[in-house]
Amino acid sequence: MMKRCLPLLLLVLAARGLPAEQFRFKYTPDQKYRILSEVFESVSINGVFSHQANILNKIAVETLAVKEASGLLSCTFQTSERAFGARSSFELSEDYPSVFWRDELGRYAIDPAYFMPVVRNVPTFPREDVPQGGTWSAAGEEVHDLRRSFGVEKAFHFPVKVSYRYAGREVREGRELAVIEISYTIFHRVEPLPRSARPAPVRITGTSEQTYTWDLEKGQPHSYEESFDFIFHLSDGNFVEYEGTARGTLIESPKLDKEKAAAEIRRQLEESGVEDATVKAEDRGVTITLQNIQFPPNSVLLVEAEKVKLRKIGEILKGYSERDILIAGHTALAGGYSEEDHQSLSEGRARAVADYLLAIGALRDKQVTSRGLGHSQPVADNGSEEGRRLNRRVEITILEN
Repeated sequence: MMKRCLPLLLLVLAARGLPAEQFRFKYTPDQKYRILSEVFESVSINGVFSHQANILNKIAVETLAVKEASGLLSCTFQTSERAFGARSSFELSEDYPSVFWRDELGRYAIDPAYFMPVVRNVPTFPREDVPQGGTWSAAGEEVHDLRRSFGVEKAFHFPVKVSYRYAGREVREGRELAVIEISYTIFHRVEPLPRSARPAPVRITGTSEQTYTWDLEKGQPHSYEESFDFIFHLSDGNFVEYEGTARGTLIESPKLDKEKAAAEIRRQLEESGVEDATVKAEDRGVTITLQNIQFPPNSVLLVEAEKVKLRKIGEILKGYSERDILIAGHTALAGGYSEEDHQSLSEGRARAVADYLLAIGALRDKQVTSRGLGHSQPVADNGSEEGRRLNRRVEITILEN
């Protein structure tokens, strides 16, 4: 019924002289950009406050191909967290790849096994031009990774019916943008999931209210703001509520000449006298490897000599302020320590490096993410002291996208 009424509504509004827009996604081969979104979330269990979280999502997007006004997009979604209100760096919690087609109206063709993106087919635009004040509705979908929270191994899908309103134009940062109001209410009963020892969702309720800005010239999103309140009703009678706000911005990625950047950083390291450091251009960007980085035994506290080294490296990183930075910690495999010990130590040491670079003003908090990889990626034989020295390292990667 709504689809039949939509063209009539648009014609009535257009007859009143209101400007109309044709909304379409536009794709350019080899285009790269990033979407940076930040979530502030409160979690309650059975109506009692549990905790707050600050979540940072970094999405790197590349258009692999364009066909019949649709784009084949390759995306990497990095989800990072830190304690609410903390001034420390964000720590990477998940890293998701995803490849999918999206057409000019915003509709996806994607393998359902992918966990990301969370929100799909939003926005979906009508084929008709939309005047200011015009409304429409379309089907959307949310997809969640519930493996850690509820033990649900597959990507968890549920449909949403989305309402849209074109609110008009505004100018931001010298660009003319369309403002679109987006909202949906969820009431979804979950089909029985495989038996599990852990409680699983049986019903989902909630709302999402978004203000979405659209770049009319480029045919791509500019930014969004959202308030949300979702409740997961569980099979054991308990319920978990996620309430909060989110905001995101699309950031164009200028091309990085990785070989040139690596050569320049190598020269700067040599001139500043930084030892036990190598530089390499690779697919994802340029990596500075700090080998045999010094901490007291089983500690994540930086010794003074390493702080001196990091101050010099921080001056180099200031020249890449428009790039995201990933800092990874690695340990050398040695007897007497568990997998958990290695993982925790590598996370703590990566975080210590990231936090120090933040503290001295070399990086911004939303620019840098840290992660620990334990002893899972050795570069040398752990059977010798020299090999362990090489494996005991921290990598600082200037990401291309």
